[in-house]
Amino acid sequence: MLGGARAGTPGGRGDDWVGHMQNSPTTELSVDEIRLGDLETWIRPDRDGMFAKLRAERPVSFHEEPELEVLPRGPGFWAVTRHADLMRVSRDPETFISGRGTNIGDIPAEIAEFLGSIINMDAPRHTKLRRLVSAGFTPKQVGRLEQSVRDRATAVVDAIAPKGECDFVSEIAATVPLQIICDMMGIPATDETRIFELTNTILGVGDPEYVTSLEELMAAGFELFQYGLDLAEDRRRTPRDDIITTITEAEVDGERLTPHELGSFFVLLVVAGNETTRTAISHGMLQFTEHPDQRAAWLADFEGVSPTAVEEIARWATPVIHFRRTATRDTEVGGQSIKAGEKVVMFYNSANRDESVFDDPFRFDVTRAPNDHVAFGGGGPHFCLGANLARREIRVMFEELFRRLPDIEVTGEPAMLQSNFIHGIKRMPVQFTPA
Repeated sequence: MLGGARAGTPGGRGDDWVGHMQNSPTTELSVDEIRLGDLETWIRPDRDGMFAKLRAERPVSFHEEPELEVLPRGPGFWAVTRHADLMRVSRDPETFISGRGTNIGDIPAEIAEFLGSIINMDAPRHTKLRRLVSAGFTPKQVGRLEQSVRDRATAVVDAIAPKGECDFVSEIAATVPLQIICDMMGIPATDETRIFELTNTILGVGDPEYVTSLEELMAAGFELFQYGLDLAEDRRRTPRDDIITTITEAEVDGERLTPHELGSFFVLLVVAGNETTRTAISHGMLQFTEHPDQRAAWLADFEGVSPTAVEEIARWATPVIHFRRTATRDTEVGGQSIKAGEKVVMFYNSANRDESVFDDPFRFDVTRAPNDHVAFGGGGPHFCLGANLARREIRVMFEELFRRLPDIEVTGEPAMLQSNFIHGIKRMPVQFTPA
C-alpha cells in the first residue's frame, strides 16, 4: 500500500500514489460464510465489506466463538452491526448486563480477578466505583492537564526531530498517552517502559508476537495487578495528589475497596489510558499521509477544524472494536430474537461505518458534522471515562507534529495487531525533514 520514493520528499511515495478510499467495500463471501469468531477474519482485506454485507442483509447475526489457547471456547454470540441497534443495547443496562463479562470469550476466574474491574460490573456497584475516579477525568480536570500534555508532546518531538525518521507508534503515538496516564497514577518514569510492555501483552491476545499462552497472559496481568497493589500500599503510607491515592482512600457503602478491586481498577486505568489513544493517533497519521488534502484542510484553520478533526480521527480509528453484553431476559434486537443468557456483542467498527448514519462513511473527512460516532462507546453507564483526555491528547499531539515536522508522512506498510478487540497498529515507519 505504501512505499517507494518521491524526489524531494523524505521516503515519499510516487506522485501517482493515491489514498485507498473505499466508498463501497465489498466481499465475495455470502452472509452465511462470514464468521466473526474466526481470528482469520480480522486480517482479511475485505473485512469492511463483510460488515457492510451484514449491516445490509443480517444486521444481528449469530457466530461461533474463536478457539484460543488462552481462553476456553464458549457457546457463541450475537453480533450487532448497525448503529441504532448498538445504541439500543448500550443504553439498556438492565436488559444487557456487563457483569458476566465484556469480552467475547469467558475469561477464566484466575484471570478475571486481575482484569475484571468496573467494566465487568453492573449497577449499583459499578455506578459507585465509577464515581470514585470520574472526578479525575472531567473536562475541568483534563483542562488542568493541558500544559502537561503539551510539554510531553513537545518533548516527544524534541527527541525524534533530529532523526529524520522513526517508528511512529513506539516513539510518538504511544509516548504521550502512556506518560500522561502514568503521571496521573503517580507511576515513576523509570517504570513506563515495563508498563508499556505489559499492556501490549494484555491486549495482544490473538497476536503471537505478544502472547502465545494462558501463562503469559496471566503473568502479565498478575505483574500489573501487583504493581497497582504496591502503589496503593505506598499511597496509604504517603498520600499524594494522584488517582491511586483517591481510589485508595475512597469508600463505597462505608467500605474501602478490597485489594482485588484496587488491583483490577489499576490495570483497567493503565491499559485503557494509553492503548486506545495511541491507536487513534497512529490511524490518524496514516490517514493524513493517505489524504494530504485533509491535512491541508486542518492546517488551514487548526483551531476551527480541531473539534471535528479529532472526532473524525476517533471514528475512523475506532480503537476498541467490540464489547460484549449478556441478555438478562428474552428480548429482541433489530428484529432478531435473543434469549436470556445469550451473549450480545456490539461491533463499534461497524456502527461507525453505518451508511444510514454517516454520509459516505468510508471517506475520511476532518470537517465531518454531525459525527455521531461510537468510538468512545454508545452511551449508557459504560461510556469511556477517558474520552475528554483522549480528545485533548490527539489534538495536542497533531498540533505539535504539524507545527514542528510539517512534512512527516508514513513511508511503509503498517504492521497491524492481530486482534478482534483492538484495532491496533504495532509499528509504522515515518520520515520527515530533520529539524
